[in-house]
Amino acid sequence: MELKTNYQYTYFILPYVIKEGRYQKYLLKLLKDKEFRLKTFQKEKDFKMYQYFLPKTKDFLFSSFSLGNSKIKKLNDLPDDTKSAILSKYPCNIFEYNLKRDIQGKIEAKLGNEGESKGENQVKFEDKNGIFFTIGKIEIICFETGICFLVIKTNIEDDYNFENVLNFNYKFKDINNEVAKLDGYDNIRLQTNSFSSAETFKDFVRKITGANIEAMKLDIDTERFLTYSYVCIDQEAWNSNTNFDDINHYYIKYANILPADNSRKLEGEKITTVSRWKYAKLALSKLGVMLFSSSEDMNNYTILPDEFENQYLYTYILNLYKKIYLKKIEQKLKDTKKVKIARRKFVDFTKKMWIQEITEDEVGTMLNHKIGEVLELENLYGQVKNKYDVLYKDLNIEKDKKLTITIGIILVASLIFNVLNFIALMRQ
Repeated sequence: MELKTNYQYTYFILPYVIKEGRYQKYLLKLLKDKEFRLKTFQKEKDFKMYQYFLPKTKDFLFSSFSLGNSKIKKLNDLPDDTKSAILSKYPCNIFEYNLKRDIQGKIEAKLGNEGESKGENQVKFEDKNGIFFTIGKIEIICFETGICFLVIKTNIEDDYNFENVLNFNYKFKDINNEVAKLDGYDNIRLQTNSFSSAETFKDFVRKITGANIEAMKLDIDTERFLTYSYVCIDQEAWNSNTNFDDINHYYIKYANILPADNSRKLEGEKITTVSRWKYAKLALSKLGVMLFSSSEDMNNYTILPDEFENQYLYTYILNLYKKIYLKKIEQKLKDTKKVKIARRKFVDFTKKMWIQEITEDEVGTMLNHKIGEVLELENLYGQVKNKYDVLYKDLNIEKDKKLTITIGIILVASLIFNVLNFIALMRQ
């Protein structure tokens, strides 16, 4: 049976880290770049986001909610240097890439090689065989710690073949890979004056992220995009009269971000599936989050897609941030010169983020918990805490030792002083 889609989009997410002490300069660079603009949130316009997150998390992710229109206008009127200094103190800043129109692209349907790009500035898609897609949104989400995320939204155009969704997600996630050319990745074409090919798209990514050396130091995969995807299949394939087992192999491939022609056994794959809806299944892994649904439920092509790319997307980003920040603190704890700073940051992180609930929404709470489990945040936090406890104990022992020595010196000095005074008195 050929599976058909009703609605689909995929976000590709790339984490990167700005070098310590250069975050303000990086914000200034984005502010000076005319292709980017600072994204602001308003209660009326983004009411669902405002309602979903609890106050402390909301202030952390979306500072503009508390600013109001007049303050936002004053901020935008400031010189870039001043603005970057102010923004660098905000917990999180989000920038939007100014897309005058959606970026058109093509990836060969079959995963073989394709001819060279036609033209220096624009690709002409004369061959009709392939998967045509658009890039409809590019955002940069940056935290004051220098941890950032490049987020790219894609859609497959006028194509309802589910296998093409599988092939596209599988192919695009590795577009930034250094060995991409060895695996025929030059067959991804982007039709725009901005990106004439996959190669120039990688240049665009590098312009935003830099060499991403700081992320490599934290053992973060800098060549593969994390995949955050939504698909709503046609109700004929999944409804009250059908057996989900008949399409389960499609779901497994989708959940594992595998191509349509994958033939390896998948029973042992480590995928966490959440099913809080009758006609939707959410798959979580370290490679991404994939929501597989059916148009049998109208909610799956009206309300759920919007929630998934807003409230739930930021829930995912926040958990990714926690993981990377814990890695960053762990790295600092290894440096004797930065131990005190790392200890302070760890305590601050525990108070302000780790023990805080982010939402009272039932599905959001469950999703937040499950993402944390898949990313193994508890284990990572435990590792950092153990190192913190050992260092804290050692530091206190050292303090006690120094205090004992100091007291000893004072007592000896006092004794000598008293003896000298006694001798002086005896001579009188």
